[in-house]
Amino acid sequence: MSLTGSVWLVIVAAFIAANLPFVNHRWLAVGPQSNPRKPLVGRLGELILLYFLVGGLALLLERRAGQIASQGWEFYAITGTLFLTLAFPGFIYRYLLRRHG
Repeated sequence: MSLTGSVWLVIVAAFIAANLPFVNHRWLAVGPQSNPRKPLVGRLGELILLYFLVGGLALLLERRAGQIASQGWEFYAITGTLFLTLAFPGFIYRYLLRRHG
């Protein structure tokens, strides 16, 4: 896979993973269905876990390319805020647009 393809794969995976906690009622999208609803804290916990899973995918692809670079706290601050920004559409759908009842 080319370097450009790897970058796009990570971006698409991050977008899907960031919105996944907000578009379903299952734990980690494969577990049992939450009854009656997942709390916001549970969704945020899933969001953090999925952030690290996407980061692991990115690290794996970077290792395959042979260009491992050490990162400081700034990198994680930027990628964390980017992940939260990518989660914005799912959050809006779940808490502002969807009609309950």
